[in-house]
Amino acid sequence: MLWCKCQGAGAINVSFLQPSPNSSSQKTLNANTSASNRTVSSLIMPFPFVLPTTSAFSFSSSVSCDSHPSLPLSASTYRGVVRDALKKHKRLPPSSQTANLSTVISSLESYLPYLIAIDAGLSNQPVSNETVNTVLESTPSISWRPTLSGDLVPGRERPRVNINSLEYEIYFTLSSLGFSHVLMARAALQPLYSTTQDFQGTQERTTIMTTATKYLLEAASIYDYAATRSEQVIGNPPCVDVSPATLRALASLCHAEATLLAVLKDDPYPAAVAQDRNKNDKEWMFKAPDVPKVRAHLYARLCLAASEHAAKASALCQSARAGPSGVSSGFLRYLEDLRRTSRAKACRFFGIDAELGGETAEGIAWARAGLHELGIEVKDAKKGLSLSRTMKGFHEKREDRRVDKETTWGADAGKLEETRILELLDAKWSKINDTMNTRPIPPINALINKMPSGREIHTIKPYQVPTLDRDVLEAMRAPPEQGENVGGEFSSDDETLVEGSTTRSSYY
Repeated sequence: MLWCKCQGAGAINVSFLQPSPNSSSQKTLNANTSASNRTVSSLIMPFPFVLPTTSAFSFSSSVSCDSHPSLPLSASTYRGVVRDALKKHKRLPPSSQTANLSTVISSLESYLPYLIAIDAGLSNQPVSNETVNTVLESTPSISWRPTLSGDLVPGRERPRVNINSLEYEIYFTLSSLGFSHVLMARAALQPLYSTTQDFQGTQERTTIMTTATKYLLEAASIYDYAATRSEQVIGNPPCVDVSPATLRALASLCHAEATLLAVLKDDPYPAAVAQDRNKNDKEWMFKAPDVPKVRAHLYARLCLAASEHAAKASALCQSARAGPSGVSSGFLRYLEDLRRTSRAKACRFFGIDAELGGETAEGIAWARAGLHELGIEVKDAKKGLSLSRTMKGFHEKREDRRVDKETTWGADAGKLEETRILELLDAKWSKINDTMNTRPIPPINALINKMPSGREIHTIKPYQVPTLDRDVLEAMRAPPEQGENVGGEFSSDDETLVEGSTTRSSYY
């Protein structure tokens, strides 16, 4: 209800009648407003990777080092820490795995210098300007359980793969480190999407986005280094997880997600969608989301760059093969959804740019072009009950529960949330065009064909490979004080025992 109050000479103040603070309508208004404030970002989320696990392995059984006799033992010790960290992480419930990620990253970063030193010694490469003489006395036998190869059968885990080269041990270790950084980015972003935590202010959101971007760019650097290194190896990889195409695809994926975060940091429309879902919210009548015209065009080109990176990752993963197995269909579906969502976002910002310039009809066409990119048919708005609308609400509530439980939320790459935004803009601009401008809506194919190329905002820096300090190398010139004993220890899967065991492990 509107009421007008005269103030002075002809001044009119238009406001809404406010219900009593204790009335049911005011309580509903407060509850809905609180709910809308909590949903402030679209669910563009890094993929919920699962960390691989590995078996026990003694470097002394395959490698000797005359110049630094303690190097194989030290490498085995740090590898054992990695194996235990991965085993513990796998056993933890999803809500507790986030707190364990820092331990996993620390163990991997501590192990890598020793692994790189042994590999450098085998290749006659200096380590910290020192010569390391390592000799491969027998073929190593190490097993890893991949997490991207093939489709997961319910109730069963993916089969292990045996590797007989330390080079693939490096790739699995680097890949695990990259996965951990991506999961840290997810953990940093989680407060933005939770429906039970407090609303994050502008400064808090900026800090969260910056932190997540740092993790994603670090993961991209790791995958880029691993891919460049693997492309120099002749032979077939043991599984698709460590194939050159997959590693290169993971670098492109992290680059795409980091680029989208640069857009999401200043994107006001997800909050507008949350307000639109609040039936009692009237702020849209006074204030629309503010996106400067120049910045809207820039955001569109950034989204197109993210789409190009996602398309590259998708093409590489589809071509990646290791024997009969390829990349899992769930991961391929995520890459395709990310590509579509990025292009839909670009269409949205082009539409905003057109609407700011007074071309509302063109803005409508861009919004519908975005829905077309998402594979959604534009339909007339209907009132009353609808099965599709009911199912959509069910999926939204299920996604909210996944966020709060910290499980595999955001696995649709933000497709659902971007659909909400485009439908909101399409309905709003169509109402304006029908009542005020009344201009014909141009065909969407012509707009899609004239989209420009993407624009980069991030540069992937070279990965700084960790190396051993000279003091550590000097200390390992002394012979080891005791021999290794890894016989009878469980693998990090804790399903079977490695060779030398006398008892049987329970299935995990």
